[in-house]
Amino acid sequence: MIAPGEAAPAPRRGPLGGREFQLRTASAIVLATIVLTTLFVGGWAFAAIWLIAGIVAAGEWIMISRIAPVRGVVVLTALALSGLALCLRLDAPPLVWLAVAALGLVALLVTVRDSAGRSRVAIGFFSAALLALVPPALRDDPAIGIFGPAWMFAVVWSTDIVAYITGRTFGGPKLMPSVSPKKTWSGSLGGLAAGIAAGTGLVIVARSEGWSTLANAPLVVVAVTSAVASILSQAGDLAESALKRRYGVKDSGRSIPGHGGVMDRLDGFFAVAVLAGLYLVAHRLAVL
Repeated sequence: MIAPGEAAPAPRRGPLGGREFQLRTASAIVLATIVLTTLFVGGWAFAAIWLIAGIVAAGEWIMISRIAPVRGVVVLTALALSGLALCLRLDAPPLVWLAVAALGLVALLVTVRDSAGRSRVAIGFFSAALLALVPPALRDDPAIGIFGPAWMFAVVWSTDIVAYITGRTFGGPKLMPSVSPKKTWSGSLGGLAAGIAAGTGLVIVARSEGWSTLANAPLVVVAVTSAVASILSQAGDLAESALKRRYGVKDSGRSIPGHGGVMDRLDGFFAVAVLAGLYLVAHRLAVL
């Protein structure tokens, strides 16, 4: 019973209800559609998407870590990343890659005003280059093709989505409350299980469709690799949360409704890109 004059209690919402979840879902669907479409198209379209992601992520890092002068550093970073993306698409010789990267880095170090800012801009530049180059490099490799980025998406997206849902649904002990108060062990374990299942399931599909010779790897190896990637994805998320706490910001930006910025959306993917990049280097050295 409600006493006269007493306001009716607000309707209870489930853990996945509310505008935030709806906004996150809508944004995720739009982004996934764009990324998957360009993945199937490949070539310049896929490279352009990741170049834009790298430039925006670098710009967010420049802003939150207070590197000055902002405009000049962002422009130089965008030019250097664009040059590296062109090197990838045009299959430039290693010396050209080295020259473009060195010229871009030197220009950034000269432009930044203080020594602390120079170390931060170097970290940001190489991190953004990794993000911008690894997915299209995998896509362009004839021995890897569409399978490489698709596997990364499957593991990272399933880890992120299921960790969010299971964490909100079951709650329980916090994973790292000092870094990210909302993340729970239930969410982390749910995300890990989903990452393993999605990565292994995609390999089974790729094997039947003949997407790549990589799909012929033993499923035990695939499951272990998917588990490692899922853990790295969650670690990348936590690392970015720690960085945001260090610089006193809630989100890296506002470019993606419901998710914050590009760094917020791709923190886990970046960590897996490091793993994929190491494999790509080893693969290229093996065929020399």
